[in-house]
Amino acid sequence: MKILFGRTPHGLSRLHPAAIISTWWWSGLLPWAPGTWGSLFTLPFAWIIADRWGGSYLLFAAFITLIGGLWASRVFLDKTTVKDPSIIVIDESVGQFLTLAFLPVEIWWYIAGFILFRITDITKPWPASWVDRELNGPAAIMLDDIIAAIYAAIILQIIITIIG
Repeated sequence: MKILFGRTPHGLSRLHPAAIISTWWWSGLLPWAPGTWGSLFTLPFAWIIADRWGGSYLLFAAFITLIGGLWASRVFLDKTTVKDPSIIVIDESVGQFLTLAFLPVEIWWYIAGFILFRITDITKPWPASWVDRELNGPAAIMLDDIIAAIYAAIILQIIITIIG
């Protein structure tokens, strides 16, 4: 219950819509590796969307999440001097949706998509590392994860092609 009430470490009420969205339903407030929690909490949403309507709808989910994330991150950033607060994990949700968009809706592919996205998000291959280091604001928060997702999706498509 502590997650739901009070304020974020940066002063925004935890019940403010921007806090709920930017922390992806408070998953970014969980201890240890908030980005991993944000990605993990995205998987059930992705599974339901892709299973019910198809993987291409994950692109739509990523777009809607991106739009909401840009707004929520802006509101959140106005309350802090931190460039990219770790509790903002909506960017991981966008990246996870993009990574999974072209995968079969199968548990092993989703596990692979989760792991590869986390690896590329953490290691930030260029130009994600440049974006993370040089740019500021909500777009920068989102863009490095989008780039990481593209890398992960390409690697997964190569694996799918090799496996057949």
